[in-house]
Amino acid sequence: MPFNDSVVVVTGGTAGVGRATARAFARLGARVAVLARDAARLDATVAELRANGGRALALQVDVADSEAVDRAATTIECELGPIAIWINNAMVSTFAPVASLTAGEIRRVTDVTYLGAVHGTLAAFRRMRVRDCGTIVQVGSTLAYRAIPLQAPYCAAKHALRAFTESLRVELLHDRSRVKLTMVHLPAVNTPQFDWTLTRVPGRPRPLAPVFQPEVAAEAILYAARRAPRELKVGAAVAGTIWLNKFVPGVIDRVLARRGFEGQQEAHSAPAHPEGNLFAPVEGDVGAHGRFDGEAKARSLALDARTSPAFWTLATALAAAATTITLTRIRGR
Repeated sequence: MPFNDSVVVVTGGTAGVGRATARAFARLGARVAVLARDAARLDATVAELRANGGRALALQVDVADSEAVDRAATTIECELGPIAIWINNAMVSTFAPVASLTAGEIRRVTDVTYLGAVHGTLAAFRRMRVRDCGTIVQVGSTLAYRAIPLQAPYCAAKHALRAFTESLRVELLHDRSRVKLTMVHLPAVNTPQFDWTLTRVPGRPRPLAPVFQPEVAAEAILYAARRAPRELKVGAAVAGTIWLNKFVPGVIDRVLARRGFEGQQEAHSAPAHPEGNLFAPVEGDVGAHGRFDGEAKARSLALDARTSPAFWTLATALAAAATTITLTRIRGR
């Protein structure tokens, strides 16, 4: 799929993975609509995209508001054209034990991280279904398969999004729809969220290693938008964690109980914004990167292998060989 002049929507597109993804599509000539809450950061993002030659549109939207998301989709199609790709990336989270959270805080994470993606999917699908084309990309996580301590509402939201996506995928198959649905499961990424998250732990939040740069996530999202695999797991650590959780979840429970609390905090420093961006955005345009440039990996060899033409050639050859062997055995009986 060439992205030149394609209309691409990125929710949560003003920072972190969303900002890196908006940049990547704009560089390839797409018309990019960015949805987010903070007006100043929206203006800065769109100015950056336009300065690099892209056509961009800023829409101040809280994705927890389904009607606002649908109105934004109408505006995008009026100003930029038919939506070809919709990327559900917006999220909020918490770094706090469940016992310290209120029902309202948990609901807010659910409203943004899960229902926000549902609202985006519905808005995109209503329009794509009529044309029988388009691609919806859900930004998932390792935590959609394996939950960890201190982020229970976020983990639950990503689990829910994966289930919702699986159900919709089957419905698309049943209806023989040509609308594509794909999910990208990310590892820990060096984004500003670790300074913006509501925090009720003594240390400053940090991601569990290994950590990757947001451009790695953007590369994966570009690939998913182009090829629409069922799921794309970014990095060996993601795939390894998911497989281990299938077979020894109790072992992972105990490892996380020992290491998962300290591993998500920097004991020598206090949280920058303890109340975070849960109910209102934190001011300031910080771009795509967080404060972990010193340790974040700029490439994922596993992703490079997964997205290379050689991978597909090898996969096709192995599938053909397996089919031939199976048929030979059946005939031999």
